Amino acid sequence: MIANTPPPPYYAVIFSNLRTEIDEGYGEMADEMVRLAEEQPGYLGHESVRSGLGITISYWENLEAIKNWKANSDHLIAQKYGREKWYSAYKTRIALVERDYGFEK
Repeated sequence: MIANTPPPPYYAVIFSNLRTEIDEGYGEMADEMVRLAEEQPGYLGHESVRSGLGITISYWENLEAIKNWKANSDHLIAQKYGREKWYSAYKTRIALVERDYGFEK
Protein backbone atom coordinates (compact mmCIF):
# COMPACT_ATOMS: atom_id res chain seq x y z
CA MET A 1 0.00 0.00 0.00
CA ILE A 2 1.26 3.49 -0.81
CA ALA A 3 1.48 5.76 2.23
CA ASN A 4 -0.89 8.71 2.23
CA THR A 5 1.54 11.51 3.06
CA PRO A 6 0.73 15.20 3.53
CA PRO A 7 1.96 17.91 1.19
CA PRO A 8 5.76 18.40 1.43
CA PRO A 9 8.05 19.17 3.04
CA TYR A 10 8.46 16.09 5.22
CA TYR A 11 11.20 13.52 5.75
CA ALA A 12 11.73 9.97 4.51
CA VAL A 13 13.83 7.39 6.35
CA ILE A 14 14.92 4.75 3.83
CA PHE A 15 16.03 1.48 5.43
CA SER A 16 17.58 -0.95 2.90
CA ASN A 17 18.62 -4.35 4.19
CA LEU A 18 19.75 -7.88 3.46
CA ARG A 19 18.50 -10.65 5.75
CA THR A 20 20.39 -13.54 7.26
CA GLU A 21 18.91 -17.05 7.35
CA ILE A 22 17.77 -16.46 10.96
CA ASP A 23 14.04 -15.85 11.16
CA GLU A 24 13.52 -16.35 14.92
CA GLY A 25 11.17 -13.60 16.12
CA TYR A 26 11.70 -11.35 13.10
CA GLY A 27 8.09 -11.16 11.91
CA GLU A 28 6.74 -10.47 15.36
CA MET A 29 9.32 -7.75 15.98
CA ALA A 30 8.66 -6.16 12.59
CA ASP A 31 4.92 -6.04 13.33
CA GLU A 32 5.59 -4.54 16.76
CA MET A 33 7.88 -1.87 15.28
CA VAL A 34 5.13 -0.83 12.84
CA ARG A 35 2.63 -0.64 15.70
CA LEU A 36 4.99 1.44 17.83
CA ALA A 37 6.04 3.73 14.98
CA GLU A 38 2.38 4.47 14.25
CA GLU A 39 2.04 5.74 17.84
CA GLN A 40 5.05 8.08 17.61
CA PRO A 41 4.44 11.83 17.33
CA GLY A 42 5.42 12.95 13.84
CA TYR A 43 4.93 9.57 12.13
CA LEU A 44 3.22 9.96 8.74
CA GLY A 45 3.21 6.44 7.27
CA HIS A 46 5.43 3.80 5.72
CA GLU A 47 5.91 1.50 2.75
CA SER A 48 7.82 -1.79 2.78
CA VAL A 49 8.86 -4.40 0.21
CA ARG A 50 11.12 -7.45 0.20
CA SER A 51 12.43 -9.44 -2.73
CA GLY A 52 15.86 -10.48 -1.56
CA LEU A 53 16.65 -6.84 -0.82
CA GLY A 54 14.29 -5.35 1.76
CA ILE A 55 13.37 -1.67 1.65
CA THR A 56 11.21 0.10 4.21
CA ILE A 57 10.54 3.82 3.86
CA SER A 58 8.97 5.60 6.79
CA TYR A 59 7.75 9.18 6.57
CA TRP A 60 8.09 11.75 9.34
CA GLU A 61 7.10 15.37 9.97
CA ASN A 62 10.57 16.49 11.04
CA LEU A 63 14.06 15.46 12.12
CA GLU A 64 13.14 15.60 15.80
CA ALA A 65 10.46 12.93 15.28
CA ILE A 66 13.03 10.71 13.52
CA LYS A 67 15.54 11.24 16.33
CA ASN A 68 12.92 10.32 18.93
CA TRP A 69 11.94 7.16 17.04
CA LYS A 70 15.56 6.06 16.73
CA ALA A 71 15.96 6.50 20.51
CA ASN A 72 12.74 4.61 21.42
CA SER A 73 13.73 1.88 23.91
CA ASP A 74 11.86 -0.91 22.11
CA HIS A 75 13.25 0.25 18.77
CA LEU A 76 16.76 0.17 20.27
CA ILE A 77 16.21 -3.51 21.16
CA ALA A 78 15.03 -4.26 17.61
CA GLN A 79 18.12 -2.49 16.22
CA LYS A 80 20.35 -4.62 18.46
CA TYR A 81 18.71 -7.88 17.34
CA GLY A 82 18.89 -6.72 13.73
CA ARG A 83 22.65 -6.29 13.96
CA GLU A 84 23.15 -9.50 15.96
CA LYS A 85 20.97 -11.94 14.01
CA TRP A 86 18.51 -10.70 11.37
CA TYR A 87 20.56 -8.58 8.95
CA SER A 88 23.77 -9.34 7.11
CA ALA A 89 23.88 -5.71 5.93
CA TYR A 90 21.78 -2.57 6.09
CA LYS A 91 21.90 1.10 5.19
CA THR A 92 19.72 3.90 6.54
CA ARG A 93 19.27 7.13 4.63
CA ILE A 94 17.33 10.22 5.70
CA ALA A 95 16.01 12.52 3.00
CA LEU A 96 13.94 15.68 2.87
CA VAL A 97 10.97 15.26 0.55
CA GLU A 98 10.53 18.59 -1.20
CA ARG A 99 8.06 17.51 -3.85
CA ASP A 100 5.73 14.59 -4.46
CA TYR A 101 3.06 13.74 -7.00
CA GLY A 102 1.15 10.64 -7.98
CA PHE A 103 -1.53 8.86 -9.94
CA GLU A 104 -4.37 6.61 -8.87
CA LYS A 105 -7.14 4.92 -10.89
